Amino acid sequence: MALEASLDIHPSVAAAPWRSPTAESPAVKWTLIGVALAFLGFFLVLPLVAVFVEAFRSGVGVYFEALVEPDAVAAIRLTLLVAAIAVPCNLVFGLAAAWAIAKFEFKGKNLLITLIDLPFSVSPVISGLVYVLLFGSQGFLGPWLARHGIEIVFAVPGIVLATIFVTFPFVARELIPLMQEQGSGDEEAAISLGASGWKTFWLVTLPNVRWALLYGVLLCNARAMGEYGAVSVVSGHIRGLTNTMPLHVEILYNEYSFSAAFAVASLLALLALVTLSIKSFLEWRHADGLKAVRGH
Repeated sequence: MALEASLDIHPSVAAAPWRSPTAESPAVKWTLIGVALAFLGFFLVLPLVAVFVEAFRSGVGVYFEALVEPDAVAAIRLTLLVAAIAVPCNLVFGLAAAWAIAKFEFKGKNLLITLIDLPFSVSPVISGLVYVLLFGSQGFLGPWLARHGIEIVFAVPGIVLATIFVTFPFVARELIPLMQEQGSGDEEAAISLGASGWKTFWLVTLPNVRWALLYGVLLCNARAMGEYGAVSVVSGHIRGLTNTMPLHVEILYNEYSFSAAFAVASLLALLALVTLSIKSFLEWRHADGLKAVRGH
């Protein structure tokens, strides 16, 4: 009664039976579900289906011819190469940054968090332009690089740098909240038992965050392979040399090679679906692991 009086709750309201704040009528529930499904179907599923329909419209033979064409093979190879470089770099950075932010207190911590989020707020085109201004022939470091025969812009190194910039928040942002929630108790216990810092990391910290780390790597990889804006600015669109798969799709579409363009686009979509499937599988395994632990 004291609580009711302090909150100024009417006695008739206080005496009413408890009701869940989410307990809505079936009509409201199914209406909301229907709206969500319709939205997803129209803006996500339908375009995805259209990509595969257009890719196979001219037949399976034309589809595979578009994928084995030399420029397409070069674009696929370059996309995989860039992802293979960018993702491990972001994995190392994400682990180091998350560990520093979650486990230690230091000056500039908030600034570091802000810088990690910077690629989310900066347009990829602007980030690509920054690299051109830095490393281009008329840029700040361009003349020095040219004298030493080093190519950054309109070459693979520039594409890798631009991809790393737009993807480096993904691993760190998956790890930071989890590490902050876990605290540093396990690491302190391991060190008090005589474990070294490196051994503590491998046997305590890393196993505790392995699922979040895998999620971050998958998201980073998907973005790295599908990045267009920043890569478009720094690549120079050189066919067979600096075109990634998204850029190759754009060129084919502008040349009215629609079947080939949708064939390469369908391969990108397929890679995204595989990434989503792996992520769902990992989430399922993680949920099963949590249930098993709670059961014991």
